[in-house]
Amino acid sequence: MEIRQLRYFVAIVEEGGFSRAAERLHVSQPPLSTQIKSLESELGVQLLERSNRGVSLTAAGSVFYEEAQAVLARLEHARVKTQQTDRGDIGMLAVGFVSIADYSILPPALKSFRADFPRVEVQLHELTTDAQIRELRAGRLDLGIGLAPVDEPDLAFKGIMREALVLAAPSGHPAAKGDGPIDLRTLSKAQFIVPPREIASGLYDLTISHCHAAGFAPQITQHARQMQTVIGLVSSGMGLALVPSSVRNLQRRGVHYRPLRGKPALIELGIVRARNVTSPQAENFIKALMSAKPAVSVANA
Repeated sequence: MEIRQLRYFVAIVEEGGFSRAAERLHVSQPPLSTQIKSLESELGVQLLERSNRGVSLTAAGSVFYEEAQAVLARLEHARVKTQQTDRGDIGMLAVGFVSIADYSILPPALKSFRADFPRVEVQLHELTTDAQIRELRAGRLDLGIGLAPVDEPDLAFKGIMREALVLAAPSGHPAAKGDGPIDLRTLSKAQFIVPPREIASGLYDLTISHCHAAGFAPQITQHARQMQTVIGLVSSGMGLALVPSSVRNLQRRGVHYRPLRGKPALIELGIVRARNVTSPQAENFIKALMSAKPAVSVANA
């Protein structure tokens, strides 16, 4: 039994005869008649009653017509769903992201992606960059949004945006007085909060190197893994922190942000993914991220 025989049979029933079905199917009538006879022979039953007035279904033909319709409908559903999956219109996507992305590029990219691909389920996982690397290798993430540098032979990193570090200070701290750029050299005696180097080497190294360029080694009194925790510690007066400028979108009472004077200290945010592993859903999400990326955010003066 062939799929075309089912299509031929359904067309004959719907058109009420062989000639009109042949016109609809763009085939000549003799091959059409031959295929139906072959189908009836294979089934061992008569499906159609033929007369001068056309054709009508036998009892067995009525049952077969309903089943044939169901099979063809299922095949059409399979065809459409397969093509949609191949285009990335449906499916599931697991995305890891550092908290900084949630204050900048992720919300507009996600909004755009969901508008274009509403039937793709996006699973979001807030993870540090090092945790994203582990999850990508385990196959539990399709892509990540992490901080540079990512220097892993089995992973690819594509920069999306860079932004300048700004100072986050407790509202009662002398460094919180004023809104203009602050000279980092005036903070040589201050206490700093930084993420552990093993989870955010880029941000950690940039903080240290920028302080060294200002002529001092920062006094680190507290480490915190998540940016929300860093800002929470700043608000409680535990110290100062150099954070990406987008973190200012995290409105936390008791924290004052100021740009840094001089050459900007730029941190890079980018896409992390396994090499040679791709999916249309991931490719479409990357396009949304690239479309949403702002120009380089420089908050220094």
